[in-house]
Formats: sequence, structure tokens, C-alpha cells
Amino acid sequence: MQNRTRNDKGADDHPYIKDYTKRIIDEYESSITKHLNEEYIRNTKWADRLADKIAAFGGSWRFIMIFGLFLTAWITWNTVSGTLHFDPKPFILLNLVLSFIAAFQAPIIMMSQNRQEARDKHESLIDFAINYKAEIEINDIQGHLHRMENDITELKKLLLNLK
Repeated sequence: MQNRTRNDKGADDHPYIKDYTKRIIDEYESSITKHLNEEYIRNTKWADRLADKIAAFGGSWRFIMIFGLFLTAWITWNTVSGTLHFDPKPFILLNLVLSFIAAFQAPIIMMSQNRQEARDKHESLIDFAINYKAEIEINDIQGHLHRMENDITELKKLLLNLK
């Protein structure tokens, strides 16, 4: 086997092959993602997809900012003099609202996480199948290479015997 020097360019270093390989990988990945998304939509109920959207919103910076503004407005409205205080200190109604949100948001997020876990497990099984198939193909190629190497060794011996 020859050692490659720094200036030698192999097939992996050729820009066309890099672009082609990247394009094939991207197309394959988008195809699998599209298939998984279609399967997800087909196998989930509308309530499950709604729960996923609520969980995605509840775990976002947008939710944190909106909720922070809501809490600030609530507390400000109920502490500034000259306004109708519908929930004076110690903000019992606010505590009730926060408890209500937490009581409903937590199970919705957990349902979404359970579905995501099942989806991740399915994806990992697909990854395993792909890796297993690739390993079988690599072993097959290695077997061919070993047979070719043995054939070349035998040809060298025959050539040396002819001399």
C-alpha cells in the first residue's frame, strides 16, 4: 500500500466528489426525514399534534418573554395606586392562574416527550438497520479485496517462477 503525501489528492479531496457526496447525503437525509414526518402525521391524532405544538411553544423563549411580560403587567396593575386592584397582594388569583397553567402544561409536555421518545427509538432502529447493512457491505468488499490480494500474490509468484 502506498503512502499518500500532502500534495497527493485522493478521490475524497476532489471538489466534485465532495459536492456530489454531500448532495447525495443531504437528499438521503431529507428523504428519510420526509418519510418519518409523513409517518408521524399519519400515526398521530390531532390532539397529539396540538399537544406537541403547545409543548414546543411552552418550551420557547417566546413563551418566556410573553409570560414574563404578562406577570410584570399583572403585578404592576395590582400594585400601582390609582388602578382597580382585582388581585391585591399577596396575589392569590395570580397563584391560582400559575397553578392552573402548571397543572395543564406539565402533562402536555410529558405526553409530547413520550411521543418524541417513541419517535427517537424508531429513528434509532432505522439508523441501526442502515449501519448493519453498511457493515455487511463493507465486510463483503473487504472479502473481495482479500481475494484480489491473494490472487495478486499468486500472480506475483507465478511471474517470479517464470523468470
